[in-house]
Amino acid sequence: MKYLIYGAGGIGGCLAAFLAQGGKDVSLIARGAHLEAIQKNGLVLETGHGTFAVPVRACEQEQVTDRPDVIFVCVKGYSLEGTLPTLKRLSDGHTIVIPLLNIYGTGARLQPELSPALVTDGCIYIAAEIKAPGTVHMSGDIFRVVFGPRTPEEYRPELEEVARDLNDCGIEGILSQNIQRDALMKFSVVSPMAACGIYHNIQVGGMQAPGQPREDFKALVAEIGALAQAMGYPFPEDPVARNLAIQDALDPDASTSLKRDLDAGKPSEVDGLIFEVVRLGRKYHVPTPMYDRVAAKLGFNLEEQL
Repeated sequence: MKYLIYGAGGIGGCLAAFLAQGGKDVSLIARGAHLEAIQKNGLVLETGHGTFAVPVRACEQEQVTDRPDVIFVCVKGYSLEGTLPTLKRLSDGHTIVIPLLNIYGTGARLQPELSPALVTDGCIYIAAEIKAPGTVHMSGDIFRVVFGPRTPEEYRPELEEVARDLNDCGIEGILSQNIQRDALMKFSVVSPMAACGIYHNIQVGGMQAPGQPREDFKALVAEIGALAQAMGYPFPEDPVARNLAIQDALDPDASTSLKRDLDAGKPSEVDGLIFEVVRLGRKYHVPTPMYDRVAAKLGFNLEEQL
C-alpha cells in the first residue's frame, strides 16, 4: 500500500514517522521551514523512549505526482477546504481517504466532494505537537487510529490491510464496525476538554483537581453523551467516568490545540469543536446549557445561526 499523509503537524508527523520506521511506502505533505528541516535532517521524533531522526519523503502538495492508495488527512478543520484541490487530483475510485481531524463528521462531509474515492470517518488518540521546524514531540505511549466506513456497503477489503499496516508499525489500528459512534466517543473527550480549558482559561491540571472546572467538564461530556443517544449512536459505557479516567492520565501541564491557537491569536477549530455542538443540540432537541455558556463567552450567537 502506498500512503500519503496530508499535514505534518503532531498527528501527521507521528503517523508518517511510525509508518516510515516500519518500512511502509509513505510520503508527507508539509510546507515552509518545517518541510525544509524534514528534507534536510529527516523528521525528528521526540518520545519518552528517546529521540529519533526518521528519513521521510516530504514535499509540498503541488509536488505530489504519484497517486497513493490511502490518504490520511491530518489538518486542522479550518484548513480542510484548502486540501480539496489536491485530494481531488490525487484520488480516484480506488483511493481510500481517512480524515483524522478533531471535528466530528468530517468524512461524511468530504465524501460527496471526493467521490468515487471512498472517504471513511476516523479519529486518533495521541498527544503530539510540533516543537520546532522538523521536530515533533509525542507525549505518552497512546497512539491509536480508529477508522471505518459509515455503511456496510462502503466496506472494502483494503481497509483490513490498512489496519494491519498500522499495527505492524507500532500504531494501534482499529477498523471500527461503528465508526460514527466511535468517532463521537473521541469527540466527547476532545471537545469538552477544549471547551472547559477555554471557558476557565486553564490547562488540563485545572480539570483534574476537584472544583468547578472539573464539574463543568463532566457536564460538557454528559451533554455529548445525550446528543449521541439522540443521534442514534449511544455510547456503550458511561462517558463521564470514561473521559475522567482519560483526562486524569494526561500531563497536568498539557493544553488543547484549541487553547494554544486561541491564546496565540491563530485560526482555530472553535466552530467545529464548540459551536457545532450547540447547533446539533438544537437539531436533535437536546439541551446543551454548558456548551451554550461556553459558546456565548466566545461570542457565538445561536439566533443568527438558525
